[in-house]
Amino acid sequence: MPLSTKPSEQTVSPAEPSSYRGRRLDEHHLTGLLLLITAVVMMLIGTVLAWFMSLPDIRSVDDYQPLVATLILDRNNRPIDAIAKEFRILVPYRNLPPLLPQAFVAAEDRRFWDHDGLDGWSIARAAFNNLRSGRRSQGGSTITQQVTRALLLGREKTFLRKAAEAVLSFRLEQVLTKEEILYIYLNEIYLGEGAYGVEAAARTYFGKRAAQLTLTEIAILAGLPQSPSTYSPIKQPEAARARQRYVLNRMAEDGIITDDTARSAYEQGIPLAGNWRKALNGYFGLYVRSQLLTRYPETDLYRKGLSVATTVDYQLQEQAARAIQSGAAGIAQRHPGDPPPQGALVALDTESGRIRAMIGGTDFTDNQYNRAVQANRQPGSAFKPIIYAAALTHGVSPETVISDTPITLNRGNGNLWQPHNYNQKYYGPVPLAEALIHSSNVAAIRLLQRIGVEPVLTVARQLGVRTPLTADLSLALGTAPVSLLELTAAYTAFANQGVYHAPVGITRVSRQAGQFTPWPQSPANQALPAETAGWVHTTLNQVVQRGTGRNAAGIPGASGKTGTTDNHVDAWFIGSAGGLTTGIWFGHDRGMSLGIGETGGQAAAPVWKQFMLNALRK
Repeated sequence: MPLSTKPSEQTVSPAEPSSYRGRRLDEHHLTGLLLLITAVVMMLIGTVLAWFMSLPDIRSVDDYQPLVATLILDRNNRPIDAIAKEFRILVPYRNLPPLLPQAFVAAEDRRFWDHDGLDGWSIARAAFNNLRSGRRSQGGSTITQQVTRALLLGREKTFLRKAAEAVLSFRLEQVLTKEEILYIYLNEIYLGEGAYGVEAAARTYFGKRAAQLTLTEIAILAGLPQSPSTYSPIKQPEAARARQRYVLNRMAEDGIITDDTARSAYEQGIPLAGNWRKALNGYFGLYVRSQLLTRYPETDLYRKGLSVATTVDYQLQEQAARAIQSGAAGIAQRHPGDPPPQGALVALDTESGRIRAMIGGTDFTDNQYNRAVQANRQPGSAFKPIIYAAALTHGVSPETVISDTPITLNRGNGNLWQPHNYNQKYYGPVPLAEALIHSSNVAAIRLLQRIGVEPVLTVARQLGVRTPLTADLSLALGTAPVSLLELTAAYTAFANQGVYHAPVGITRVSRQAGQFTPWPQSPANQALPAETAGWVHTTLNQVVQRGTGRNAAGIPGASGKTGTTDNHVDAWFIGSAGGLTTGIWFGHDRGMSLGIGETGGQAAAPVWKQFMLNALRK
């Protein structure tokens, strides 16, 4: 009922029929709906066009230029490490074993050869299974869609992205052949443990090239794309085995292999070769990277697919790692309750300075600090051969007798210094050779007093020691920190008639096109007179036979010197035998004591012997 019947003073239009008002309302809603649909379509088209405009212009397979790792090879051309943001090694499709792409197709997209980028049956089946399970347990993406997603769109899960993925996948099928799409897929896909593509994965999991993979290994790799972490043969072997069985069954169902072949492949298990990229060669890999950066821009190391031939020997690397780990474990066992120590080893070819092995710590995966190169530590008595070499080159006769008796020195301002020999043992007047054999601290100081500090600094520089050295008498006790690499290189001259070669770890660098560039090798430098080097070498042989290095005895022709610093903080042994000069160091990164009794002769010399016996037996 109206609230008032009084006519309004305003002019009122005649009432419209109700049917007409409804019709205008429907048209209004329809127009709005059409505008909304148009906006969504335009937004979709705009989004796809925007993606198109920002896409890599893949019109042929040559346009595929992913990040490609720099591969590091040992002296026998065996891969030992890689420098990569994405560890990828491109492998041509024709170089793959035929069963490998067939396995991936069977596991990931069995209608790959028939569809045009999208597989309606797979999408429908995945949707049905997901609805039935109540969660997204299956995907319907084809291999082409996976390539599109990896190369062009990223991994965001939105309606617009899926629509663009469909359009672009269809486009990709128009410009590339199926083999070319598979080539990109098999080189691009992430397969766990930092490996992108089948070549990198083959080397990571099985220590071999993709062309050498067996059906057993192929089935493991083909099971990884769905979830590399879930089906990791390293971390989830049972799940990896189940997925391997699935792949082999699919291959048998598709007639690619027989049931008997599938069964035989499955029975071979998971033949892993260990991850060669990490614990064993990581320290040397970082050293190689630092050397490459002196000649190549960093971007080249991640994009150009360089191949770096180096001087190290993979087998010696294994022996070196075992020796350092064993030596560190022995020290820890003798001093329970103390933190485990660190160790480092460098082995050089005596005649060329080429690095044959480099281990910078007990575990690269735990700590990447390279103690063979980056750590400057006090060498203790391991520096003394340089003192004696300097004395001989500056007029001191090898027959000189020197006093090995207690000494008191005035450092000024009433500050007295009384250096002493280890265990307070003195030999009285002794020939130079005997003083070095028994590592007399007092005799070394008296010798340095006689010749002065400057000749020692000169000889040290000639022997490649670039670390600044303290210019005082404490130099005789090895208080000036040096790196293991530079001091080991200095020792090569003693065993090489005075000829010094700066250490080098690279021989050549190759590009993917097959071009290679030789790496500059170290020129020969007559750092010491041959007679001086010969005297030092002969004396260091006696150090091993009857001096402080007796725990290194047993290797024909072995010569070397121990080094121990105050409070047993550092333990060294550096020596030569059979054309190899090897230096070993043990200590703690924070400079704490290794423990009472952990001298260079006790901690380092036996490890040197263990490594050299295995190295020279090779």
